[in-house]
Amino acid sequence: MTLAPHEQLPGHDRMTRATPVAKGYRPRNNPPWWFALPALLLFFFVVLVPSVRGVYYAFTDWDGLDPDFSFVGLDNFADMFSDADAKQAIWHTLLIAVSITVIQNALGLALALGVNAAIKSRNVLRVFLFAPAVITPIVTAYLWRNLLGPDGAVNSLLGAVGLDGWRQDWLGSPSLALWSVVAVIVWQFAGYSMVIFLAGLQSVPKEIHEAAEIDGAGPVRRFWSVTRPLLAPAFTVNLMLSIIGGIKLFDQVYALTGGGPGHATDTLSTLIYKDAFTLGEFGYSIALAVVLTVIVAVVSTGQYLVLSRNERAVS
Repeated sequence: MTLAPHEQLPGHDRMTRATPVAKGYRPRNNPPWWFALPALLLFFFVVLVPSVRGVYYAFTDWDGLDPDFSFVGLDNFADMFSDADAKQAIWHTLLIAVSITVIQNALGLALALGVNAAIKSRNVLRVFLFAPAVITPIVTAYLWRNLLGPDGAVNSLLGAVGLDGWRQDWLGSPSLALWSVVAVIVWQFAGYSMVIFLAGLQSVPKEIHEAAEIDGAGPVRRFWSVTRPLLAPAFTVNLMLSIIGGIKLFDQVYALTGGGPGHATDTLSTLIYKDAFTLGEFGYSIALAVVLTVIVAVVSTGQYLVLSRNERAVS
């Protein structure tokens, strides 16, 4: 209802008039950029400058100590093609990364489906299954090195149950050491993947499952046609974390096997460490680090593009 001018309420005119703006006042919707200056300076001097200097050293024969070194161009990168250890390390790196990604996420999804069911002990199971992920990886590696030793608990248990033929030198056999490393990593981080998948499962509306069940879809069909597409964001996060972590893997491998026996479990990370701090070939080791960085960038970017496209297709 509109009031006539003589019927306006007292103070109405004051309420409708705009509040005058103080002279020189400019509203700020965003904080000043210089709040980020300390963090940017820290990033510049701690990350960016060392990274650029490292890339430069990859084109030299620097030994890490002598201030005099020579520029060798692409020789360090060319040496990789003739270095059997480097090619083997690249193969081991990719094999470990792919194996961890597939096994860890498959097991994590299976565990998430299990603890998402209406069972009384599901909360306790969640805690126990996730507990290994909060342990420091180096501690886990040393623990399993003792368990998988020739006289460790695993072989002792096999002998106690009459399976002496299954006793192995799990970390000393060239054919078993790499898969033992994969098994240890999957054991530790399958619970981490489980938690991410579990969060995705609990975000799926129950009404969709009920509607699919009414339409006659069985458990497998409901998972494949209903649950799996809605888990696309969880798959993206889990696959990204596991593939990048597998490519950069160092501490568990070095603590478990030191890259051995021989070079049977050497990855790019362990080979970089050995070449730099054992052989003193810093220029060559930095070149390997540059290659590792490129591999991580290419694989992670490609994987993200594919998975994000799948997410958009689902949504």
